[in-house]
Amino acid sequence: MDTLTKHFPIVCVGGSAGGLDAYIKLLQNFPGDMGVAIVIVNHITSMPTQLHEVLPRFTSMPVDLITEALIIEQNHVYIIPANRDLHVGQGKFHLKPISKPRGWPDVITVFMRSLTDCWDGQLIAVIVSGYDGDGSAALCGIKDVGGITFAQTLETAKEPEMPESAIATGCIDHILSPQDIAREIVRIASTGKKRSRLKAGI
Repeated sequence: MDTLTKHFPIVCVGGSAGGLDAYIKLLQNFPGDMGVAIVIVNHITSMPTQLHEVLPRFTSMPVDLITEALIIEQNHVYIIPANRDLHVGQGKFHLKPISKPRGWPDVITVFMRSLTDCWDGQLIAVIVSGYDGDGSAALCGIKDVGGITFAQTLETAKEPEMPESAIATGCIDHILSPQDIAREIVRIASTGKKRSRLKAGI
């Protein structure tokens, strides 16, 4: 097995228009030592993102704009760069030319599918406020590999189209506000840590 193969959870947060408010509320309710990697995949990718400059004030975790071959680490927040598809492999991020340069991108779907194929740890998918239905096509695949899926409640989403599309797939486990999504993910991560300690005999 490659030494960079990872086994800790990844939380993929997909959103676009109105997503900033949800990202902030999620990060404000995540502890800095949760033991997961958080990847924010913003659906609108035509303009350079500023999320890696805005979000550090809302979390104690490092917030990094993803670069090619960046090693994925626990207790970090990662931001997809503009106009790139995002993949994982051998414990690293890999960037490729965007597969849909015209029309609505499908960067969330592309990344989630890469996770289901290439990540050994627990997968957690979160769809928040945004236009279009990016991410929806990959949600059932997340569940098929034992992952857990969340959608933001429509009444708390500034743009409900993206979470509504996710809910319509029938593959969403929890429909919650961003604050409650964060609390449930913290609970899941805590349970996973306890199981790992038991397996290790700690």
